[in-house]
Formats: sequence, structure tokens, C-alpha cells
Amino acid sequence: MPTETITIQTPSGHSLAGSLELPTGFVRGTALFAHCFTCTKQSRAAVAVARALAKNGIATLRFDFTGLGGSEGEFGRAGFATDVGDLVAAAESLIARFGGKILLVGHSLGGAAVLAAADDLGYDQIAAIATIGAPSDVPHVLERIEGDLDAIKRDGQGNVTIGGRPFALSRDFIDRTVQTNLLEEVGRIRVPLMVLHSPTDDYVSIDHASKLFVAAKHPKSFVSMDNAHHLLLDEKDAWFAADVIASWADRYLPKAAESAFPENGIVVRTGNGKFGTEVHTASHRFVADEPVSYGGEETGPTPYDLLLAALGTCTAMTMKMYADRKGLPFEGATIALRHERNHAEDCGHMLDAEEEGMPTQALYRSITLSGNLNPDEQEKLIKIADKCPVHRTLEGHLHIHTERA
Repeated sequence: MPTETITIQTPSGHSLAGSLELPTGFVRGTALFAHCFTCTKQSRAAVAVARALAKNGIATLRFDFTGLGGSEGEFGRAGFATDVGDLVAAAESLIARFGGKILLVGHSLGGAAVLAAADDLGYDQIAAIATIGAPSDVPHVLERIEGDLDAIKRDGQGNVTIGGRPFALSRDFIDRTVQTNLLEEVGRIRVPLMVLHSPTDDYVSIDHASKLFVAAKHPKSFVSMDNAHHLLLDEKDAWFAADVIASWADRYLPKAAESAFPENGIVVRTGNGKFGTEVHTASHRFVADEPVSYGGEETGPTPYDLLLAALGTCTAMTMKMYADRKGLPFEGATIALRHERNHAEDCGHMLDAEEEGMPTQALYRSITLSGNLNPDEQEKLIKIADKCPVHRTLEGHLHIHTERA
């Protein structure tokens, strides 16, 4: 998915590094992803979940908390309260750009952070909240710290190891972590909540998910991520979580205005990425794109795919309508199509259009019929294919008129 590098300014004056994952087409909602304890926005879970949400039409911002990754500040002096402040600043930057309510998604301690940030951000700006492997108490993270915490409390600062990485930790960090009553915060949440957790999580046991779920008010949902590692090391688990969250959040995210759908014809609008393009019909919306080999994201059919699809679908519908009217034992058709750009060159002759300076192109259509049809019935169906409306349009005298609106 298209990724945009952004910078978020915090009230404390330092900058946070962020990556905004954008859908190639229309944005149907926005989300903020909070990474796990001492991870960064580049963690496997952060990247996979954010991009999966973007593929579902939800522009998703992943960012580094204070003192981690590319963000300024000192992690060892920040603490959980600073993480919450970072989240609020990041969420406000998303709202300022896209408007509407946003979806908050947090992984591990990031899940605890989005739950605690809800009050500070304001429920009128939050569509829903989803957590993945989140602890029910913030002090739980202290169990993952290797070092003499009592000495740090006594001396004010000390060196520790977290996840095999060295950090200088302050007394303030420990104090701010211990002081947070997360279940009390969860009890005040007034937006839809989804809790995703693995029953075999070795880092944060399933009991934490139970406590969060019980403390929360309805509407609330629970999804068991069977056999998933806490860090979502298997990308399939991250994509599963994102797909479930996107589907669930769809009913809570702001809906697109009906005016976005044209009354007749279609409207095409530039999307995100190099070739991502929105297609709006009177009742449907989808994205057109180009293959990765052409520099696209391959998130939708190409323009020539759509051209071939128009001819193929019209052919299938016309044959079905004819067979039904004539009472033929027609059970369906499979139509394979391809486009040839240099038809005159390939055929070894010059056509009239070539003589006028226009390249001659061709569409090839191969039809496989199903059903107990005799040769005469098959021949009639093949002939009727050439009479489908799109076929006649393409072979007729077609004029394209362009104007500046």
C-alpha cells in the first residue's frame, strides 16, 4: 500500500516519527495503531496490521512512541503517561487531516495505551477501539524488565534490559507505570470495544483479556486468535486480526456520503499511490490499479482488465438472456479474453485504420459453452455473442467527447 512519512508534534515540544498507510483508492475511515512495549512502528505486527487495514480502505497511522525508533525524547524517562499523550497528539493530527471519528488499535502495551487515551482524546472523536494481546494492568510490563528496579527507585535511575535491548530507566518511569489503574479507565469507555487475544499467549495470559472484557461496557466483542504468538510473528495472524477489526469497525466508522455516487454513468477519481484510481458507479465503488511490474500496487483491475471485463460480462449476459428466451439447455459459459496491441503487425497486413495513422488493435474472445446443446444451438449462441451491446459499441462508430468540467 502507498506509505507516507509524516512528523507529529507533541505538546512537550518533541517530534514523533510516523508512517501513514493509505488505501490506493477511497478512504472509508482512519485508524491509529499503537505498537507494543519497546517495539517501533517498524515491528512486524505494526506494519502488517496497518497495511491490512489500509487494504480494507482504512488509512492507518503507525508511529514511534517517545524515545523509540525515529522519535525524539528519552524512552527511559517517558513512562506510560507520555505514551498516552503521544497517542492523543497522533490522533489529533489524523482527525485534523481526514476529519470524522477514528478507530484506535493497540497491540500489547499499545492496547493498554489506546484504552487509557480514550478519556483524554474524547469519545466524540473515537469511532471504536480494538486491542490485540493487551494487558489488563499496566504494571504487568515491569515483569518484562530485567534489572534492579528497587535500586532504580532508590537511586533515581539505572540500567535495565528489555527484550534483550539495553535501556536507562528512571524512577519516574516506574512510578508512572505503577500509578495507572487500567480497568478503571476501561470501565469509563463509552465507545464499541473489541478485544483480540490468543488463548496460548505466553507474554500476556488470556486472563488479562477476560478482565478487560468484564470491565468494559457494551457494545463489546471478543475474538480468540487461536495459536497466535503474542508478537504476531506469523504475518497471517496480523492480517487475520486486521481483517476482523476492519469488518467489525465498518458499522461504526463514518459512512461515505450518498452524493459520492453518481446518478448515472460513472465517476473516476485519482486515488493514492502511483496508479490507484477510484471508480464510482451509481451503486458500486471499487479501485483500479496497475501491476507491481508497472509500478502500481496491484490492488485492483487494470484499465484493460476493465475493458475486457465489459465485453466478457456483456457477452455472458446476452447469451444467457437469449438461451432463457429460446428455452435452450444452456448451463453457462466461460469466456476467456485477451488484448492484442499490434494486430496489423501480428497478422502481417495493413488495415484501413493503420493507413490513417492509427494503430490497429484487437480483442480475442474464446467461449466455452456448458449444457446439453446440439451443434446448431451452439452455433446460434456463438453468433449471438457478436450482438451483445458492448461488442456493437466497440465495433461501431464510437466518438469520445472530452471537455473541461
